[in-house]
Amino acid sequence: MVTPTKTLLALACAALFAIPASAQAQDYPARAITVVVPFPAGGPSDVVARIVAEHMSRTLGQTLVIENVGGAGGTIGSGRVAAAAPDGYTLLAGSMGSHVAAPVLTPNIKYGVADFAPIGPTAHSPAVIVARKDFPAKDLREFVEHMKNNPAAVKQAHGGVGSSSHMACVLFNTSAALKPTQVAYRGTGPAMNDLVGGHIDTLCEQSVSVIEQVLGGSIKAYAVSAGERLAALPNVPTAKEAGLDYQMSVWAGIFAPKGTPQPVVDKLAAALDRALDDKGVAERLNKLGGSIPGKAERQPAAFEAYVKAEAARWAPILKAAQPGN
Repeated sequence: MVTPTKTLLALACAALFAIPASAQAQDYPARAITVVVPFPAGGPSDVVARIVAEHMSRTLGQTLVIENVGGAGGTIGSGRVAAAAPDGYTLLAGSMGSHVAAPVLTPNIKYGVADFAPIGPTAHSPAVIVARKDFPAKDLREFVEHMKNNPAAVKQAHGGVGSSSHMACVLFNTSAALKPTQVAYRGTGPAMNDLVGGHIDTLCEQSVSVIEQVLGGSIKAYAVSAGERLAALPNVPTAKEAGLDYQMSVWAGIFAPKGTPQPVVDKLAAALDRALDDKGVAERLNKLGGSIPGKAERQPAAFEAYVKAEAARWAPILKAAQPGN
């Protein structure tokens, strides 16, 4: 039998435990917030994170410090955030690589999607098929033909097994029935340096980190994976225009460790939403070929559902592309 005394005691205990979370949300953030980018500086995850974090810092009244923790296709930095204290002071600039590909392709991975509290998406970006500036093909048809005729000689780079660029390469190779020699890097920043230097032949990469090099003439662009041409690269055809069924959009987002108090998650989500509404942020991302997620996509619950749906969609594609399948 539950007595009135026991009921009052239970209510008092519940209120006692509710106080810290509420107080924490009111005071949060009281110090700088670390945003872990699980790839080296200069890659798309790094570029997008810095643009968004700059605005969020102003809204939250505290500095968001970007820390690059690269390696193992983004799983080292992601694992570090998954194991961090769930207090809102360590966040992850994650992507479809860290949350969709890595769990499928990385053996003995030390985290899962369920180990994070989604805050919201930051950007969508199509992939661009690029090559060293002196690559012999003049268009995508010749590019594909050259790769088919020289599978061992053509070096195709990506930012590490399980990274978004690796996923872009997997889908491109599947669509065009290609089997080039793949070279994995610790991130697409170092891969881009080698592409510009002519040490590798081609790279599948998000538009946000290739547009400047393409416009500057240091690399060639053959096609974009978007449904229409990018305003920033009007002379580069879509893959569909060039005769290849290759479409994908790479997404990125902010995550906190599982268990982060909901009021803290909500405060971060509101700051991110405000950043994405800013015209200056939108212009900077648009100039890089990226696009702002719609309002309906930005709520933590909506983003969580989207990540789960992406994982289900990509899992069979990634498994089929592994050696031996």
